[in-house]
Amino acid sequence: MSAPRLASALEVAALIRMAEAGGGFGMVLHRGEPDSGSILIVILDNQGFGQTHARAFERLPTASGSRSWSLSRSQDPEKKEKFDTYLARRIEQDPDLWIIELTIAEGEQFI
Repeated sequence: MSAPRLASALEVAALIRMAEAGGGFGMVLHRGEPDSGSILIVILDNQGFGQTHARAFERLPTASGSRSWSLSRSQDPEKKEKFDTYLARRIEQDPDLWIIELTIAEGEQFI
């Protein structure tokens, strides 16, 4: 028997609050299904040098049956539009998907 899963909307709100409490910023880019939608987290590191590096993380099933966060896409600074195209394609594939953006140094600490 698996443990009950936290509602997606609640988890999203908590992630955004944690980023803001850590001095960062968080926002919802796409609102998904409130109870059971999957979550994709875009982490932006902007250290004030004008160059922002984005990485997308998703919780994916593992061989053991559990789910763990995995890097699904990293933005190429030379081809930023490809990252946006990837996010749009993920929404088309899964309209229940939540996409949130966290702008904070060392954002991986939240996953």
